[in-house]
Amino acid sequence: MSRSLNKATIIGNLGSDPEIRTTGTGSKVATFSVATSRSWSGKDGQQQEKTEWHRMVAWAKLADVVERYLKKGDRVYVEGEIQYRSYEDKDGVTKYSTEINAREMIMLGGRDGGDDRAPATAGSSNSYDDFQTPPLGEDDDLPF
Repeated sequence: MSRSLNKATIIGNLGSDPEIRTTGTGSKVATFSVATSRSWSGKDGQQQEKTEWHRMVAWAKLADVVERYLKKGDRVYVEGEIQYRSYEDKDGVTKYSTEINAREMIMLGGRDGGDDRAPATAGSSNSYDDFQTPPLGEDDDLPF
């Protein structure tokens, strides 16, 4: 038996506020786009930049977290699986969609990472735990 893996890891910024809806069976679903950018110097020495947009889909409890806490410009770490699907639009034209079905998410701060939880860097005293929400009491009503 061969092994396979479908895993995407994205760190970027939300391009707009998440869209929240409920399916016919009552499941909550959140969709949002995350931008990743890279920059480099071209052959002519000019600075170049390319931005890629990734469509994210979160379900159930993770959709609740997205709805409550994320907004346009927020920086997030999202881990999930890539899914490809097709559908017919109202004119009968087949459309194709690629999206990441989010399984894990960590809120990293604002647009420029500008909150008090700065990302860990080599030689800093920050740790992976700095990315996560501090522990809360058992009475707190947070879904994560």
